[in-house]
Amino acid sequence: MIRKEKAQLPTKYGDFIIQAYIRPDNSEMPHLALLHKNLDIEKAVVIRIHSECITGDLFGSKRCDCGEQLNRSLEILNENQGVLIYLRQEGRGIGILNKLRAYNHQDEGMNTIEANEALGFMPDERNYAVALNILEDLGIQKIKLLTNNPEKINAFNNTRIQVVERLPLVIEPNETNQSYLDTKESKLGHMFKNS
Repeated sequence: MIRKEKAQLPTKYGDFIIQAYIRPDNSEMPHLALLHKNLDIEKAVVIRIHSECITGDLFGSKRCDCGEQLNRSLEILNENQGVLIYLRQEGRGIGILNKLRAYNHQDEGMNTIEANEALGFMPDERNYAVALNILEDLGIQKIKLLTNNPEKINAFNNTRIQVVERLPLVIEPNETNQSYLDTKESKLGHMFKNS
């Protein structure tokens, strides 16, 4: 993976630097890192690893909490001079077309895990190795990880990057995504408590 381009990115949340990381297999869909302009890698850095969710991040879907998590993350990262790693692994790694197929299964009564499995996928196909590579490229060795997902924490086991703290990222459920969040908690072990 190669860091290809970077640019200043002023946002409504604060001023960041955006860097694109090209994958050898797909240069058209680079992974991204947003770095606070005052990032200090000598201290434990607040990090959010966020997997792409076109429906939630871009269109504000109420089926999930992804867009709201992304927005809240950017606020927190601005306040704490942190880093967002935006991984291009839509739909828990199954891609947008399969994600829409999974939506149809969910509308027929399946939960999000059952829908993925009905399509022949694991409940979660994501991989966080790229995020580790990006953090190593940035020279970050200690992090405070902004997540509810235990798999993101486990991704740092036996690596050179130390997770010194987990910071919860709890979004108030709505009438549409409550079942989705319940499934994430009961079946995938997501931690929705504020500690």
